[in-house]
Amino acid sequence: MTRALILGGTADASLLAAAIARAGLDAVYSYGGRTRAPADQPLPTRIGGFGGVSGLADYIRGEGITHVIDATHPFAAEMSRHAVEACADTGTPLIALERTPWIKTPGDNWIEVADVGAAVTVLPELPANVFLAIGRQHIAPFATKPQHTYTLRFVDPPEAPLPFAADVIVSRGPFTLDGELQMLRRRGIATIVARNSGGDGARAKIDAARMLGLPVIMISRPELPERWRVESVADVMEWLGHRACLGA
Repeated sequence: MTRALILGGTADASLLAAAIARAGLDAVYSYGGRTRAPADQPLPTRIGGFGGVSGLADYIRGEGITHVIDATHPFAAEMSRHAVEACADTGTPLIALERTPWIKTPGDNWIEVADVGAAVTVLPELPANVFLAIGRQHIAPFATKPQHTYTLRFVDPPEAPLPFAADVIVSRGPFTLDGELQMLRRRGIATIVARNSGGDGARAKIDAARMLGLPVIMISRPELPERWRVESVADVMEWLGHRACLGA
């Protein structure tokens, strides 16, 4: 009997949870715990970490998990690595539901970098309005360039003081192209720093930057261990043996 564990937190994970619920499969949805008010799911939900690889392996064994779906954010590298190791240790099938990365197109002005540290390095020295679209866990290195005026966007209001002065937008996506154009123009944004998370929900800012001729410092995805990877909920459902259960 199937009992799946969804490592979630993304829009794709929510779509998968809905499909699994419609199919009547036994499953648990796991949030990492960083979002204080996570979206409701149609499945039993847990919030918080597992305590590393051994903790995740213990959970898989203790809960009788037969399949693990890694539908975390493409930059949640530690959780993805833990899933690979824990599933190998327990002999549990693992699949990754991973968005296709954004591809640079004509008109895009991307400065592609390997990580956040490199993104800080390539910021201009002259003061500018910079939109950091990278999540609150990764902003601290930008304090080394305090001459810039930073705009941040978080799902939740920050609980602790920020490492530098910034204009904080509290909003949950997906975001529209018109909305992103308006936001960038109103704040006079000159440079965007983004992670190549892919998908449609966060793409509008990339399209808006192209239309406005703005440079985007694009942080590449982290290297992850080899694992079975698909790009759609339908592919995951087929992997679970429920190809016909995708309708509303």
